[in-house]
Amino acid sequence: MDSTATDRFDTSRFEASRNRLASLAYRLLGSATDAEDAVQDAFLHWQAVDRQRIKVPEAWLTKVVTNLCLDRLRSAQARRERTIGAWLPEPLLNGDPMLGPADTFEQRESVSLAVLTLMERLSPLERAVYVLREAFSYSHAEIAEILDITESASQQHLHRARRRITAARRRGGEVDPASARRIVEEFLAAASSGRTERLVALLTADATAISDGAGGGLTETLLRYDTPQRIAAVVRAGLKPTPAKRRLVGGTLAIHYALLNDAPAILFVLGNQVVGAVTFDITNGKIATVRGIAAPTRLARLAEAWRQHEPDTPLIPQW
Repeated sequence: MDSTATDRFDTSRFEASRNRLASLAYRLLGSATDAEDAVQDAFLHWQAVDRQRIKVPEAWLTKVVTNLCLDRLRSAQARRERTIGAWLPEPLLNGDPMLGPADTFEQRESVSLAVLTLMERLSPLERAVYVLREAFSYSHAEIAEILDITESASQQHLHRARRRITAARRRGGEVDPASARRIVEEFLAAASSGRTERLVALLTADATAISDGAGGGLTETLLRYDTPQRIAAVVRAGLKPTPAKRRLVGGTLAIHYALLNDAPAILFVLGNQVVGAVTFDITNGKIATVRGIAAPTRLARLAEAWRQHEPDTPLIPQW
């Protein structure tokens, strides 16, 4: 095989692993943009290395991507961005290959916005062990090899990660899709009509709301609200259409129902461009967390996927 044919063969081997590597990187970083960059950096490493000496390409690539992600998580820039209160996971439209694997409840949960947010409480190593074990079912021996730690250390990191996530996670199990949609539709109807009492009734007593702000998500820190009454007031005001809001976004929006990271959501769409998203965590039939996302950088991959998506009839055709 000549060198050109060899390069094509080796490139095809990398491309066969690209979606899996991107899914791993997304879980580790919580950002599709950063995940894509990490996978591209891994490809450059793959091109530069003597590939004839790599016995198991999949294992080698997994190790490279994992460690590239760890470098990003440990960087001064990442620590600064993730500690000033301006970080949210980047939501993805269901069906995006970055959300795989999704065969088990544990795999789906590991890529939920709730768990991606909770993983910010973990150290980079704890996060890596948790993702490799829970989402990709690597053994502790394999994780030890990937991270250059002992099997005992891998087990300890997993134990701490599970304990921290479990302590902070709101239990409720998987939500029936039809029930989730009904709750979101009721929430939207109550907000649009100004029925504050109904909004409060749809929220858990300890509900929280997080937003990167109106006007394109330009706030330096996240806006947080932590009582049902305050959340209802903010949502009611935010979802009330006005001429000023239409001028701000450039026209009349449609509001669509969607699933983002397997969670119910509503999307604000202008033409075929997603300009905002609100996601909901539902626990025991009520809404526990509301996330409002408007920053274009957080919506870039979602917006591109939506443009290639055949949407259902909007919940509100003209908002």
